[in-house]
Amino acid sequence: MKVVAFNGSARKDGNTAILVRRVFAELEAEGIETELVQLHDKRFSGCTACLKCAETRDNTCSGVKDDGLNDCVARMLEADGIIIASPTYYANCTATTQALMERAGYATRKSGNPLARKVGAAVVAARRGGAIHAFDSINHWFLINEMLVVGSSYWSLGVGADKGDVEHDREGMATMATLGRTMAWALRRLTF
Repeated sequence: MKVVAFNGSARKDGNTAILVRRVFAELEAEGIETELVQLHDKRFSGCTACLKCAETRDNTCSGVKDDGLNDCVARMLEADGIIIASPTYYANCTATTQALMERAGYATRKSGNPLARKVGAAVVAARRGGAIHAFDSINHWFLINEMLVVGSSYWSLGVGADKGDVEHDREGMATMATLGRTMAWALRRLTF
């Protein structure tokens, strides 16, 4: 079993990655392979509505081929579980995260929706507020792709401004640990 996480933060190894790694610790303790894909150096554009993905039906975005997004889609297809993680920018996920979800969603849904029934989890970092909207945006993407969304003891978000601050958010870190255990539990029961 494998879980891939996409960190949509512009900061490599910042608070968002710290939260994801806390989830990963629980998954790895259960023998589940993990992979963190950091998107800090990616500049994904949104969907251009070319609808070439409906013609090719090969789980790729045919409109823009050379920005690394199709590699992300391939990693989603290989995984049993997907974590989408983002800091909160203006009460939502980052533009990079949104573009990833938008284009990956179109490319796969036009190809028969192979993301259906995978396990999904949202992870959100916030300095102060707006995290629930970002959390909802990510979960809506899982739901429209017919994925199974797992939760935690609270919304899976952590609070911190400077790099490393989320490690002092005890409730946030505990929530990530519970999320990892819940995701592992779901994957074990759903994977035959």
